[in-house]
Amino acid sequence: MTRSTLILAYFAVVISFSCQAQIQELEHGHTHYKNKSDIPQHKLIFPSAAPDRIIIHLTENPTTSFAVNWRTDQRIDTAYIEVAKETHGPDLRLQKNRRRLLANTQFFENENTADKEPLVKAAYHSALIDALEPGTTYVYRVGDGSDSDGNWSEWFQIETPGSDENTPFSFIYFGDAQNDVKSMWSRVIRKSYQMMPEVDFMLHAGDLINHSESDREWGEWFYAGSYIHATVPSIMTPGNHEYNYENGTLSQLWKPQFNLPRNGPLNAIKETCYTLDYGNMKLISFDAKYFKDYPKYRTAQLNWLDSVLASNTKKWITLFMHYPIYSTAKGRDNKALREGVKPLTDKYGVDLVLQGHDHTYARGYASNNAEGKTVVQDAGAVYAVSVSGPKMYESQDQAWMVRRAEYTQLFQIISVTKDTIKYESYTPLGSLYDAFDLIKDDQGNKTLTNRVPENFPMRLKKDFVEE
Repeated sequence: MTRSTLILAYFAVVISFSCQAQIQELEHGHTHYKNKSDIPQHKLIFPSAAPDRIIIHLTENPTTSFAVNWRTDQRIDTAYIEVAKETHGPDLRLQKNRRRLLANTQFFENENTADKEPLVKAAYHSALIDALEPGTTYVYRVGDGSDSDGNWSEWFQIETPGSDENTPFSFIYFGDAQNDVKSMWSRVIRKSYQMMPEVDFMLHAGDLINHSESDREWGEWFYAGSYIHATVPSIMTPGNHEYNYENGTLSQLWKPQFNLPRNGPLNAIKETCYTLDYGNMKLISFDAKYFKDYPKYRTAQLNWLDSVLASNTKKWITLFMHYPIYSTAKGRDNKALREGVKPLTDKYGVDLVLQGHDHTYARGYASNNAEGKTVVQDAGAVYAVSVSGPKMYESQDQAWMVRRAEYTQLFQIISVTKDTIKYESYTPLGSLYDAFDLIKDDQGNKTLTNRVPENFPMRLKKDFVEE
């Protein structure tokens, strides 16, 4: 064979391999999701072997346990969580320093045809890590149990609350995120974390997303919070948009991707109606959507709430729900909820009622007479309605309101000590829009001091949007 013939043969082989590689690249695509890369936001929708949508939750006993959920594709049929005490270096990875727990795994398929979304096949994994020490920093990771790190998450930190119930703590309260979550809500949750990185947990008052079965929207919600969801525990109550508008049932994705207490009154609302203690505060999620839609079960839900409040031993009580007892939006009124729940908030001295739904902001108390007092004795429960996403309505000025706003995205940082609740509502710029201090003595007498910023005028939609 001549030299020229050898050269031609060599280039023929090279070209052949190159063509085969291009064909394989076209078949598989750079994203490794064959035939899916043309689907908008496909990376938010489809799972892989690597864990995503990792989130931790408070349990009934947060001083000694926490709950974790995450998602993979269905190739991962067995999953694990590893947990260790945080250390000064990589010695946390030594086998003697970490323990491994088998996760609960369920296969799940969801095809949201209403929003023209594709079939998504996923494996959802959950675990409850207990026997922890109070007031201790731990690290954890989730994965498939392999020796390599490829299908494991990074190590996340979490600190358990101390055993002294009077240790100060803080949490962030969000009203509806709901719409344009990746685009517009992401900056709100990230700003809140920037301002309070040592926050102990986050509380969501419903309507986290807009369409209950939308894998894309849930993907946006997890994306917006990213690693914050995996390091700061969350608790949430469902809104009407977490319920399927076609059949009235709770989103199929709620329980697979969240891991909330199961101590509610009815099987249908376990993990939506529940209670837990954190420090010296009793926290109660009340499923207002279920209460409204199923009148025959209202008595059971109210009896449960009554029993939880009657047996409470904590100094502070926070009730959170989606529908407001006092609505702010024009034309809305949740009369049955108010007639059922408010007598119990009055009877047992509930301190905070945190709500969403109305896509405006208002904060006040039932005994307010619009007198503009700075210091109020025995104001009763303080009611707040807030919105953290960009969907906005108009509100109606009412006597119970101390402060209101329209066309304003807000988050609330709430700090709790033995004798004081400090409530501050901020815009995405980090500007203080509303604030108050609530002081309670050992006999249960309360004094409320309003701290509405004098240099921040009330925001109304008409001042920003042309009719």
